[in-house]
Amino acid sequence: MTEPVLTLPPEWYPQEWLWIGFPHDGDEWPGFLEAAQEQIAAFADAVAESGQDVRLVVRDSFNAARARSLVGPGVRIEERDYGDIWLRDTGPLVVCSAGGVRKARRFAFNGWGGRYVMAGDQAIGAELAASAGLETSVSDWVLEGGALDTDGTGLVVTTEQCLLNPNRNPQLSRGEIEARLARDLGFERVLWLGEGLINDHTDGHVDNLARFVAPGVLALPRATGAEDPNAAIYADAKARAEAFGVTVREVPSPGLVTTGQRIEPASYMNFAVTSRLVVVPIYGSEHDADGVAAIAALFPDRATIGLMADAVLAGGGSFHCASQQMPAAFD
Repeated sequence: MTEPVLTLPPEWYPQEWLWIGFPHDGDEWPGFLEAAQEQIAAFADAVAESGQDVRLVVRDSFNAARARSLVGPGVRIEERDYGDIWLRDTGPLVVCSAGGVRKARRFAFNGWGGRYVMAGDQAIGAELAASAGLETSVSDWVLEGGALDTDGTGLVVTTEQCLLNPNRNPQLSRGEIEARLARDLGFERVLWLGEGLINDHTDGHVDNLARFVAPGVLALPRATGAEDPNAAIYADAKARAEAFGVTVREVPSPGLVTTGQRIEPASYMNFAVTSRLVVVPIYGSEHDADGVAAIAALFPDRATIGLMADAVLAGGGSFHCASQQMPAAFD
């Protein structure tokens, strides 16, 4: 019997539920932990109120009580052993095939190139997969889910800064990485962008830069204001995408967002797509409304809302980073 072809579906494919990580570490959010918890809770509530199952993953009973005080009854709370909340990277990637086959793929995880190594992050993906009743396989190379985005046609977009970074897989060439993307996730073509956003903790994850919004259609930020620190990065990404042959849809960027003297990797591209709703992170920028409206136009079949995520960003990510979907089984 021929083995079914298993592929990673696009995020807009119907979902059974969404896992969301809940902030718990005051050292990671110094001065921002309570606000970050409130913003993640608002994200979970919004998805639950849209009619989708939400599983808010919390570290322990203390954080379970804190989370329950912030969310409505539609949000399910699950206690798990994990370090960081970025389940996009540490959670399972669920591949699917016709006939209802679903399996979890896990990869080696080294704390984003050794920068942020926290107990539990190497195991949470397998734990979540087991709780969902999924058979899990572990691949022989380092990969985080936020480094990829797919349009469901066998095409994936990523960045050279991340996947070719020597702190991930120094033993692998570009061609060998492409072969593993095909073998493990069913990707037949790779669109390589260059650099990710300035000061991105993940070495340029693509989910903070470029997102597929339909087959062959890629959303990218457009620089706003003369001080936009990522203008050259956006221009390079657009040139590469158009040369590859995909259609580009531009979304106004938040512009320059800072904490003190630090340039923050603020991006509307870190939106989360659920079965009925798109949740866009906003930062108190004058461009927030334009960014949300531009993304809403890309998803006419779903409601789109903007929610504050400045405190979440203080810990290194946003709504897409903190979540991981369980796709519905293919018919």
